Amino acid sequence: MCSEISQAFAHPIERAIATAATSADRISVRGHIVDVEIGAFQQERGITQRVRFDIVVEVTAEQVPVEDDVDRILSYDKVTEAIYHELAAERLNLLETLADRIALRILLEPMAQRTFVRIEKLDRGPGALGVEIVRSRRQMRDRLDAEQDDVPRPRVLFADNTVLKSDRLPALIDACLKTSTAPLVICVGLPDAPCSKAEHPLAQRRIDLLAIEQNAWVLAARDPRLLVVATRTELDWSMRNDRISVWAPSKIVLDSAETQRAVPEDAVMLAHWFAQEISALTSVEKLV
Repeated sequence: MCSEISQAFAHPIERAIATAATSADRISVRGHIVDVEIGAFQQERGITQRVRFDIVVEVTAEQVPVEDDVDRILSYDKVTEAIYHELAAERLNLLETLADRIALRILLEPMAQRTFVRIEKLDRGPGALGVEIVRSRRQMRDRLDAEQDDVPRPRVLFADNTVLKSDRLPALIDACLKTSTAPLVICVGLPDAPCSKAEHPLAQRRIDLLAIEQNAWVLAARDPRLLVVATRTELDWSMRNDRISVWAPSKIVLDSAETQRAVPEDAVMLAHWFAQEISALTSVEKLV
């Protein structure tokens, strides 16, 4: 029992050694500290806190000498790139989600077989608060296969309020469908009616985003082919199932690591930002 307790609080590399069924080569990143905005509580929004990463990766042993060639090994840079890629993708509430996504990205590397990811918040109390997970290639095979599949790249359209109210809306959508087989995502802006006003800019930002979402629902109600999507998961499902997506922006904007670039008052600019985020085929097209 004492040995188990010792291993539980030791560095993940000691856990990897203790639980290895066979001898494996390992690389590790220890004590990597990044300032991150993360957390489910309101007091954790709009601020960064120190988060420490300790990661161990078990790798396939080379059968021939690596001959001092960096291309023959799994580089430490691949581990830190996985951290920064997932931090940049979107703002997250849970360390568990971040750890799982980092593990998945590491295991996309052909040499990686198993990874231990420990993440700790350093500023939430007198000690470190964190999670540790273990993921293996065998355990995550289905998710790895899905991640490596081609992700659909959509066309992003912007519909202003004139189009939103037009009797020609179904015909305009039909015309777009005839010009390309790519999935369609439609963005809208603020409604014509004045929005509520708040004294705090963060509160006003949320109000404006919610007003855009109301417009999205109004548009979706005009045509049964349209589906309101608020998350990347919903967007992915919609595109893979031949639905036309209407973007409700609140969650993706508020969870973005680059949220300052997504300005709801400038709806066209917001649509361009979203198109870049989802790797759209072309720049935003106006639905006319």
